[in-house]
Amino acid sequence: MPTEPLAVHPLTFLLQTRGWGKAEFARLMQDHGRKLGIPLATNRTTVWKWAQGQEPDADAQRVLADLLGVPYEQARAEGWPRWLPVWEVTGLTAPWTEAGTVEALSDLVGSGRMDRRGFLTITGAALTGLAASWVDAPSAMAAALNGDRVTDTMVSTIEQRISTLRTLDDQLGGARLLEQARGDLALVTGLLDGGRYSDKVRIRLYALAARVSHLTGWMAYDAGLRSAGQRYYVGALRSARTAGDDAFGAFILAEMGVHVSEAGRTAERVDLISTAIDNAPRSLSPCTQSFLYLHKAEALSRDGDHREAGTALNRATSLWERQVTDDNPDWLDWFGEAQLRSTEGKVLLRSGQVERATSSLETSVTRAAPRDKAVRSSRLAEARLAGGDLEGALDAANYGAELLEDSVSSIRALNRLKEFSTRLEPHKSVPSVCEFRERLQELSVAV
Repeated sequence: MPTEPLAVHPLTFLLQTRGWGKAEFARLMQDHGRKLGIPLATNRTTVWKWAQGQEPDADAQRVLADLLGVPYEQARAEGWPRWLPVWEVTGLTAPWTEAGTVEALSDLVGSGRMDRRGFLTITGAALTGLAASWVDAPSAMAAALNGDRVTDTMVSTIEQRISTLRTLDDQLGGARLLEQARGDLALVTGLLDGGRYSDKVRIRLYALAARVSHLTGWMAYDAGLRSAGQRYYVGALRSARTAGDDAFGAFILAEMGVHVSEAGRTAERVDLISTAIDNAPRSLSPCTQSFLYLHKAEALSRDGDHREAGTALNRATSLWERQVTDDNPDWLDWFGEAQLRSTEGKVLLRSGQVERATSSLETSVTRAAPRDKAVRSSRLAEARLAGGDLEGALDAANYGAELLEDSVSSIRALNRLKEFSTRLEPHKSVPSVCEFRERLQELSVAV
């Protein structure tokens, strides 16, 4: 299965982290080429084409490798753009200690962050300003960032903030709230790194860092920034382990699998969810177990093992029927029948059970929060199209487009509607198909 295009090209990431504009970088390439005796005609347009996916020729890669201090043989062996030195993630190499976790979180806060507006870093006065916005006693929070005591009240205030952001995310989508989540992560990291706290508060802060790092990663993913999203998930996984919360760690591994399978690496997702289930605490609630087995069903289905996927799906459904609301962890309070039916529909659709899949997906869309309605409408449209109901498919797709036009901001939902649009090619002359495609084109320009 081919991988999807990179949301942000590694070359773009490289230029932004080095502070090079396209024109400046083109001049650097020409100058360095002359030193090496390799004439280049690189210009701003050339650099733009490379960042859009065009592979530089061998001479240009040789010059760039030398400019960046990368052995050319290594560049040839790894291939473009994998050899570019942008893949190092502190969270993958820092020791699994408290200091290592803080180092990984600080790297997330302080490093360049990939999005269409470039890179922002929240530090110093801006960080203190965040504290002033979110607590009743801003001077106390500002002092805690600079070495004073972090209180239970401060942590409770930030916990409530995260809970509110999660609720807003369901309604509006992650793209509109990503900067706020990044600010929360910066604040929590600042308190961990600079404050003084009791052992009880320390555990709460690491648990909070895990929650907000996951939420930030989720919003980045929803905004189409998958590489950045994975980095935040690594921070969440480390923080959960430091807090001793292996249940949340298993949840993070399951979520990380979504990214890799959507990039075509389906077997890796199966490995991730298997590790999560095999190493999760035995005390997990039926709801949490249902969530994990639902991910296992989806992973196996994407990997083409429909029989085992059905077994995992049945296990997830059985566990869900046993769940008691009071036993559910707060970080899984969004999980319900809408999510269960969504995955059920996808698994059934891949196995060729179109009618049952359509019924499950209709239930999922009906009961979902607005952002999830927008995301899932394309899958419902796909199921209806597979069942020969073109107009019903367009109704579902247009419903998703309407949500994106009116209230929801989700690149993920938009991309899925685009994927569905490609399935309409055999019907391209139908007026209602043309109208939908025109609407989608206008929506793509507006986002």
